[in-house]
Amino acid sequence: MHDPTFTILACGFVAAWIMAGLAGWIRRSARRSYVHDNADALPPPLDSGKASAWWCRPVDLVVAGSVSLIFTSLALDAAAKGGGGDAVVEPNASSLIASIILQAVLTWIVIFSVRMRISPVSWLGLRWHNWRSLVVIGPASIVFMWLVFGLLQVSGYIEWMKSLGVETMQDSVRLLQRSADPQVLGLMVFAAVVVAPICEEIIFRGHLHAVLKRYCGLWPAAVASSLVFACAHGNLTAALPLFLFGLLLVLLYEKTGSLWAPMFSHFLFNGATVAVQLAVRKFGIDLPT
Repeated sequence: MHDPTFTILACGFVAAWIMAGLAGWIRRSARRSYVHDNADALPPPLDSGKASAWWCRPVDLVVAGSVSLIFTSLALDAAAKGGGGDAVVEPNASSLIASIILQAVLTWIVIFSVRMRISPVSWLGLRWHNWRSLVVIGPASIVFMWLVFGLLQVSGYIEWMKSLGVETMQDSVRLLQRSADPQVLGLMVFAAVVVAPICEEIIFRGHLHAVLKRYCGLWPAAVASSLVFACAHGNLTAALPLFLFGLLLVLLYEKTGSLWAPMFSHFLFNGATVAVQLAVRKFGIDLPT
């Protein structure tokens, strides 16, 4: 059976931007109507939540769209070429280093495009004083996601994906379980535990979500940015839990106003996932996909 991963995730990426565009058009029309009918009153506020978005300009939509398109295109291209299963070609150290550098460059582009208007420290809420709450927020995020995985497992979701001919194991997980090259394994761990939490949080929550929130509202932005985040990982089976994880990270960002909260939760979640997969590898533990 043909794997529909590329087609569905590509459609999901397009649908996210179409939804954001429609929400933005509706929001703009509603504000114009409000101002027309209430000439002496101030218009309703543009933003809600604690995440900073006042700095956004139309050019940020171009930057956010381009960076997210590059992320998603590369992931989908890898998924289309791999085809899943044991036939997947294991990436070498050079390709992993190139991937890490690319993520760093895309993150730098996002930061550079914003820093002339606001410092990254203020933009991302890095002077957050309530950092002690991370002791609760981080583990609670892991528990929530493991509950999601458990519910998907017992609901038959994984078997349904298999029946569609979809690869049920992410390439990164397969690499952690099977790679015989210690250099490749070390780079994969570094990419998952260090690079991804930093780069993906700056790109998807700090920038993409904030830009979309500025123009289409909080919840359309949360859904659209989380959908793009899920599609950008290139695995259809993982798309649903990653979408929910994206929503959770947006919620943490909006409730705290600091990227430290989603970044730390992302770090713990990826770290726990890596630890579990390495345990599976070392001790031969038989876990569900």
